[in-house]
Amino acid sequence: MASATQVRTYLAHWFQLGKKLIWLNGEAELLPQPVIRGEKFSPQFEDCWQKIMSVDGKNCYLEGSSETIKDLLSSNWDINNCARCNMPVPIVEMGTQSLDCVCSDLQNWPNTELPAPRSPVSNSIQLNSIRSRLDAK
Repeated sequence: MASATQVRTYLAHWFQLGKKLIWLNGEAELLPQPVIRGEKFSPQFEDCWQKIMSVDGKNCYLEGSSETIKDLLSSNWDINNCARCNMPVPIVEMGTQSLDCVCSDLQNWPNTELPAPRSPVSNSIQLNSIRSRLDAK
């Protein structure tokens, strides 16, 4: 079962590549920018997430996919990394799965020459980790 955190991360990664959220079956398209601000998700991303949660994810899905956010938050789905592009993708726990990745309609992706989309990172935690590795040598 995909947790809300995994679904948020899934959306954040794809938003960074320009994929839009289709809101209420096409009533609107949402693409918060920027997605990350400092060590946290941006207020724009948080507003988008709250909007999704206000309708329990019903009839909201990522451009290029058919699974709604409500589906992804159910016990039938999990989020794993795509074998082709290493981006988070929904995987059905039981039943048949489409072999297409959300990235299938992105030109020039995967592109290992560009920085990959990411989750927010705590600078202090990262720096402490680097310091610990250096101290160990």
